[in-house]
Amino acid sequence: MLSTRTGMILNSIVTRYIDMATPVPSQTIADDPGLGGISSATIRNEMAHLENEGYITRPHTSSGSIPADKGYRYYVESLKNVRLAEVEQRLISHLLHQVERETEECLSLTATLLSQLVKNVAVVSSPKTADSKFKHMELVSLQDTQVLLVLVLHGAKVKQKLITFDETIYQPRLTSISNKLNAVYSGLTRKQIEAKESELSPLEQQINDCLIEMMKIEDEREYAEPYLDGLHFMLNQPEFAHIERIQALMNLVEQRSLLKAIIPAEMKGHTVQVIIGEENKDEAIRNYSVVISQYGLPNEATGTIGVVGPTRMPYSHAIPTVGYLATILTVLMAGLYGKQIPKE
Repeated sequence: MLSTRTGMILNSIVTRYIDMATPVPSQTIADDPGLGGISSATIRNEMAHLENEGYITRPHTSSGSIPADKGYRYYVESLKNVRLAEVEQRLISHLLHQVERETEECLSLTATLLSQLVKNVAVVSSPKTADSKFKHMELVSLQDTQVLLVLVLHGAKVKQKLITFDETIYQPRLTSISNKLNAVYSGLTRKQIEAKESELSPLEQQINDCLIEMMKIEDEREYAEPYLDGLHFMLNQPEFAHIERIQALMNLVEQRSLLKAIIPAEMKGHTVQVIIGEENKDEAIRNYSVVISQYGLPNEATGTIGVVGPTRMPYSHAIPTVGYLATILTVLMAGLYGKQIPKE
């Protein structure tokens, strides 16, 4: 447990290193007006204590200090009630509400906004349902024996499948079948549809089997490739001046494994989580920090939004930015589902 004075000195080191990306000498800390004129000798003693306890390191005995993962963790835990600037909140809200009905465009724009605001890599996944729910279906006669099955699931997901029958089925009959199944299956999951005892003709049963198969594929799919933006910001960070230091991250991007790598073992609902360096479960990103949150509606559909950057990340800005964007996406999803915003 650090004393108040030692903690203030550590946070001053972290803040300055985040800003400058160069080792912080004791004289720079002594000049910090927020420390109330603590003497240089006292600061040097406190910095030696911080080094011994693993909060900071020094590349050379005569050089300044660099925060260790433990030092960043102390700094992050000391951030209280950090909020995004009102002007940035208004910008985000205005831009995302322009595309609120276009899910893909909205998520892509979110990734771009996040990367531009935090100047690091932004990752945004599409919302995924644990169990897809039937909303509506249409059967459209195309030609002769071919029919297009259009299945709409909750969350504005539209799936299509071409069905070939042994005989020509005219549109009035197809419409009648659609109306019947819509009335029976509205709001049900795949498992509920399978368990439901309905009297179906052989033709209706064939259509029923097709829509169940479509819902099963949706339920079992992995996360889709996330929306990614801001890799150029990472390449410009001084920590990654040598390409081999960023190679592990680039490999994850190329293998489409970045999202899986950054998601912590336990997601804590809509709470913004910060995973620093060695705290990451995946060895490939243990030189990085992740600021991440879920968004969406529990038991309906949830997605993930996060920032990946060096451990020298502007946490005081990244944390409220991720949190605010997650809140806006949740609000937009609640509108699509016609639901109340969940309370934490």
